[in-house]
Amino acid sequence: MNRKKKIKTILEKKQKKKNAKLAPNSKPKYISKAERAKLAAQETLVPEESLEQSPNK
Repeated sequence: MNRKKKIKTILEKKQKKKNAKLAPNSKPKYISKAERAKLAAQETLVPEESLEQSPNK
């Protein structure tokens, strides 16, 4: 009985892993702290530049 149980649990684990890979990923991709800081800096620079250029036109 123990051997059957062990085989069954191994097969169940494999099936779970297969299903997890096929399922869509709902978790957002990880962005490092340095990357977030860089993106935030770019976002603050872009609006300021566009404000400076718009009155000149």
